[in-house]
Amino acid sequence: MNAPEVMPTRSQIEALRKTLSEGGQRLREAYEHNAQPGQLLRGRAKLVDGVLAELWQRCALPDTLTLVAVGGYGRGELYPCSDVDILILLPDDEPDAALRSKIERYIGFLWDLGLDIGHSVRSVAECMSEAAQDVTIQTTLLESRSITGSLPLYREFLRQLYIEFNPESFYHAKCAEQEQRYNRFNQTPYALEPNCKESPGGLRDLQVIIWLSLSAGLGTRWSNLVKHDLITAEGARELRSAERFMQHVRIRLHHLAKRREDRLIFDLQEALARAFKLEASKAKRASEVMMQRYYRVAKKITQLNLLILQNIGTRYAPLALTGTRPIDENFQASGELLDIVDEKVFERNPGAILQAYLLMQEHSELKDMSARTLRALWRGRKLIDAKFRKAPENHRNFVAIIQHKRGQTHALRRMNQFETLGSYIPAFGRIVGQMQHDLFHVYTVDQHILQVVRNVRRFALEEHAHEYPLLTRLMAEFERPWVLYLAALFHDIAKGRGGDHSKLGMADAQRFCREHGLGKEDVALVVWLVEQHLTMSQVAQKQDLTDPDVIRNFAALARTERRLVALYLLTHADIRGTSPKVWNGWKGKLLEDLFMASRQLLRGDTPQQALGLDERQQQIRERLRFYGLMPEVEKALWADLDTVYFLRHDIEEVAWHTRMLYHRPHGEEPIVKARPSPVEKGLQVMVYTRDQKDLFVRLCAFFSRLGYSILDAKIHTTTKGYALDSFVVLDPGQDTDYRDVIGLIEHELTERLRHQAPIDAPTPGRVSRQLKHFPLTPSVSLQPDERGQRFILSIVAADRPGLLYTIARTLAEHGVEVHTAKIVTLGERVEDTFLVACSALENSGKTVQLESELMERLRV
Repeated sequence: MNAPEVMPTRSQIEALRKTLSEGGQRLREAYEHNAQPGQLLRGRAKLVDGVLAELWQRCALPDTLTLVAVGGYGRGELYPCSDVDILILLPDDEPDAALRSKIERYIGFLWDLGLDIGHSVRSVAECMSEAAQDVTIQTTLLESRSITGSLPLYREFLRQLYIEFNPESFYHAKCAEQEQRYNRFNQTPYALEPNCKESPGGLRDLQVIIWLSLSAGLGTRWSNLVKHDLITAEGARELRSAERFMQHVRIRLHHLAKRREDRLIFDLQEALARAFKLEASKAKRASEVMMQRYYRVAKKITQLNLLILQNIGTRYAPLALTGTRPIDENFQASGELLDIVDEKVFERNPGAILQAYLLMQEHSELKDMSARTLRALWRGRKLIDAKFRKAPENHRNFVAIIQHKRGQTHALRRMNQFETLGSYIPAFGRIVGQMQHDLFHVYTVDQHILQVVRNVRRFALEEHAHEYPLLTRLMAEFERPWVLYLAALFHDIAKGRGGDHSKLGMADAQRFCREHGLGKEDVALVVWLVEQHLTMSQVAQKQDLTDPDVIRNFAALARTERRLVALYLLTHADIRGTSPKVWNGWKGKLLEDLFMASRQLLRGDTPQQALGLDERQQQIRERLRFYGLMPEVEKALWADLDTVYFLRHDIEEVAWHTRMLYHRPHGEEPIVKARPSPVEKGLQVMVYTRDQKDLFVRLCAFFSRLGYSILDAKIHTTTKGYALDSFVVLDPGQDTDYRDVIGLIEHELTERLRHQAPIDAPTPGRVSRQLKHFPLTPSVSLQPDERGQRFILSIVAADRPGLLYTIARTLAEHGVEVHTAKIVTLGERVEDTFLVACSALENSGKTVQLESELMERLRV
């Protein structure tokens, strides 16, 4: 007869929970008293060790098994709300049903204790197999330690692990893994809500150093790196300081959020600043002071990570094996790395600093710079003074970097990382790490600028031609495309100084270009682009592109096709460089429409020809014939549609409307049709019905009630009094298959319009975290148009669910009729423009009353 299983009682589990809770509270109190992060991290690991070992004994797990801590827990560092990663190591024999049951119960009890457990159950052979296939698993096993159970089994596990371990392969795999991680965070530590663990410059960068040092047999302490000449004593002190700061950040994030939260989210930045005892200055909030400190430390970590990984890498490809070959009197090639001939090169010849970046572009066989070259560049930033900035040789080298056929993006990023760029262009140095709380930029100013340079540069690369074929073709035909890189570099350089940054940046750009010997035409183009870099997006997104005067005025501003092409390329790159959320196909289509019409005008067409009404109608007819419609079936419907309609809607959209309506242009029943958007993800909805009171409000309310955001709205009334309205709607944050909801929308909206059901106000949605902490004061402007017939209503406000409904309802209450609506969403910010009409608006008092009421309702 088998002996009964011994399992912990409920009271014993509660006692262990209490041990964890009280122990964690004591550790937190001690941390808040003495601010020793290492003490807290090691203390929590030791606390959890004891509880896991005691529960192991109470569950009577056999002595042939081993309980192993792995990952960060194996390293002996456990953050307040981190996962507890464990490995239950088995002998090679397959566990029987009874043992599997015991293990399952043990894991279940760990969850009952309130621990967030990450567990695996494997034999030694299985561990080796998994480690061979996945470098992440291999890494977690390297940091393992035994908690309780069979020590001989654990030693055999370690023996097998190191027998099969290949340090050189591990080095290359971890470097590749780091590069992939950097790509996930857009190669920058300067996001507005960085991840202190995973982002470039976070704790993971420090852990990578330790992993590679451990795998190379160099030890796991920063002092070991000094001993093996991988870093200086000063570098080790900087590493310890940076690690301590990041540990404080992560610990305090966990404490403040009361959960595992590794992002410096807006909700916590102010509280985090208080925890660091930081105070606001006259120009900056406490949170901004905190974030600038974070960015400085993150930048230092990326520099040291790069230096140390380079040094470790030379152990696998030592100089004696790779050899050296001279490049010039200052530099040599050491294998595939650019190396200085000695440590004093930059002191003897400061101009060689810029030459180093240029040589990396000129020698495609070089993959990177040696660690001592990077160290010397970092020290050499202090040699870049006024005399350096005036030297003609340095002017030539910098322009050569910009003009070179390859490597501009990498060169400028590396120059920024090692502060060469900010030292050489002081105006750039002032915007390094500067936050932007405008609700649509997700990068600091310097990182946004480098993203824009990168975007412009991609237009010139054949491998990216499939992304934006038109822009690639325009770039290929553009003479001296490098002037666009300079314009991108200077377009936002004056942010944060107060005043119009476009105007202030012009002076910086002009001075720089003249000092660097650019021709008169190129100087004028760069300066004009910096001044006008916001204009094209504003015209495309806020003005009526079907109005010949709009096209005529914009073309007159550009004056030449070269300037028009340059502004189009820069504008496209600029919008895409703000945030992944800001760019979409609709914005691209608006920019392209404005560009095409303006180019035709500059080539000699009339505004009407540039807008291409006759050509468009012919293309629509051809499309209708393609769908099998007989010639002239469109006549009855088109007779009711004016020129503005054909210009405002694209060819595919008019063809779709005509196919749906040609056989019933004067029916009494409302017609609602929907389809997946052909331009961008989302749903395109067409509504055709006899015009009725508050129709726009009714439609906005309907979409808001469904939780949809309205990306685009075109309001049109035919000559026979029918409303033909088009919307593009999106289900925010959802990966929706819009085909599944087409039938529902068509049926429900038709019924509501047929019976003129009461307007249901949508439920107010939640305001985003960013808006809570960086509120946007709305602005409302109501001005007569140039003809004095209608009014242009411009609204800038914080985006939120139901916003367009709120605007539409307010206008309806004042008897204001909406003729067109241009909806522009920039991250958390909207910039909407409406063409409206109302005789009461001739009275300035009524205008002020409407503006005031809109302002009040738009406040978050």
